[in-house]
Amino acid sequence: MAIAIALSVPGFLLAQTMPGTGASQSAVPSTSRAAAPAPAVGVSAPAGYTLSAGDQVAVEVFGEDDLRTNGRLNSDGNLTVPLLGSIHLAGLTPTQAASRVTELYSRDYLVNPKINVTLINYGSRRFTILGQINRPGVFEMSPDGIDLLEAVAMAGGYTRIAAPERITVRRQSAGGDQIFKVNAKRFTKGKGGGFRVEPGDTITVAESIF
Repeated sequence: MAIAIALSVPGFLLAQTMPGTGASQSAVPSTSRAAAPAPAVGVSAPAGYTLSAGDQVAVEVFGEDDLRTNGRLNSDGNLTVPLLGSIHLAGLTPTQAASRVTELYSRDYLVNPKINVTLINYGSRRFTILGQINRPGVFEMSPDGIDLLEAVAMAGGYTRIAAPERITVRRQSAGGDQIFKVNAKRFTKGKGGGFRVEPGDTITVAESIF
């Protein structure tokens, strides 16, 4: 009888630990659901930063690896996204862009998609300043953006015959060029309220007529 008991004990332990038994299945947590991938690593954009042409972004659709994309916004501010085609994202923050892509995927393709849009790299953020300025040329602005007075300072300030009250800013847009007539004499450096310069702007400072 002692031998029979000894033989039964290992069998009992084996039944408790053998994979596939009811006891072992209830003790092991399920791992069949894949964890969502970590978002792409991007740059640290200023608060409220809006995307513009040339910016590189990554679009991730959690659980749908074949829908991931990484590219630059074209000159019109559009990005080509799988299934959706060309989407206009310029002028949106990354969070707003994610909401936009989520809305479009939800219409016809996915149920409750989880989407992340990450700014990977800034595009070229250049502006041109010409006319009565000491160092006319092309300049690179910071991601935080600049106003007109800061642009003038980057170009060495006005010449002695400049007319700050007669500045023209030409801006390219999807609907065609926009022309702004700006009186910079109304602006005071550091006081806000100035004209904001955008990437691609061409600024021309007129000559004084006196």
